[in-house]
Amino acid sequence: MERMSKSKTDSRPRSCVFCLGSWVMCLLVLSVAQNNFAAEDSSQRLVSPKLLEHANLKILWENKLPIKKAESLEQLLILGNRVYAISDRNYTVSLNRENGNMIFGRIVTPDGLPVAGLKLYDDGLISIAGTKLIEIDPESGAQLKAVDVGFSIVCSAARNSSYFYLSGIDRRLHILRAEDKVQIFEVAAENESMITSIIADESSVIFATAAGNVISIMPNKPRRLWQFDAAGGIAGPITKDGISLFFASKDTNVYRVDIVGLPLRKQLAWKYQTAGILDKAPRVTRGIVYQHVPGKGVTAIDKGDGTPLWSVPGGVDLLAEAKDKAYVITKNRTLVVMDNVSAKRLYSVNFAQVSRYAANITDSKIYIADEQGRIACLQPVE
Repeated sequence: MERMSKSKTDSRPRSCVFCLGSWVMCLLVLSVAQNNFAAEDSSQRLVSPKLLEHANLKILWENKLPIKKAESLEQLLILGNRVYAISDRNYTVSLNRENGNMIFGRIVTPDGLPVAGLKLYDDGLISIAGTKLIEIDPESGAQLKAVDVGFSIVCSAARNSSYFYLSGIDRRLHILRAEDKVQIFEVAAENESMITSIIADESSVIFATAAGNVISIMPNKPRRLWQFDAAGGIAGPITKDGISLFFASKDTNVYRVDIVGLPLRKQLAWKYQTAGILDKAPRVTRGIVYQHVPGKGVTAIDKGDGTPLWSVPGGVDLLAEAKDKAYVITKNRTLVVMDNVSAKRLYSVNFAQVSRYAANITDSKIYIADEQGRIACLQPVE
């Protein structure tokens, strides 16, 4: 009786221990499953939210572009209120900048030619494909007009309300009437150098050359207004900000040239000599000019007087600026945050998965992506 009683007494604890063990095991399995799910979810993100929190950044939206496995994302552009992502097979996706919703996704240029010189004018998109000037509907991505101009176009087109301005392989600037694409006149630099970039408005046209010339002409006739000559070719497009022009030259200098007076004349405001032969245009914001210097990094220059403020070794480009902070991406895929007032490095974030980005000089949002089409919009948190 004592044994039977002991046995019954012992069996209850054993049974309870077994139930407790099973319950603990279930919790462990559930916990492992949840951790695996969280790890899998984390692996789908370009940057860990915890890392972003360290840098006072938050994710506004994320998206996965409809890019095939055989494709890769090549370009990320900001034009107006849209982000344009272009694959190596010309598949172009337009996204709303605010929420990441897709506006359209389609191939916008024919014949396998790359999408080049995509620009926004009023409510329309302009693209270049070989010898073709293409106008695109920004809502559907459909071609509205495609005109073969009869010569290879070597840089992005410019336009105003009346004309298109195209740089040809023949080293001429061709001026076409906007309504019917009929050529009105053409001009060239006196040294016959290649025209590498163009900007235009209603009062003048300004173009840069591979020989270092910056030339302004009247918008409707072949009359030169002024000319500025740098010692090396102009690298990338010119940026116009009010009366000031900002550009980089292969002579190692970044320039600010002001256009003043009537008749208009140029005036050198400042030039800043870097430690390398420049191959990209500067990024110009409200108070600072950011210049990439090959082999060195990104240098911040005071927009007013041209004095250097700070440098990020290995920096590649400016992603955005928020109040007194600059967000710079480096060649080793790190985001470096700089204080523009103290000229000090605040912190950095591992951006190892980020291989594509858009330089944003209009607001504080950061747009990043990878080759597989994962894209995210980040916002600094104040």
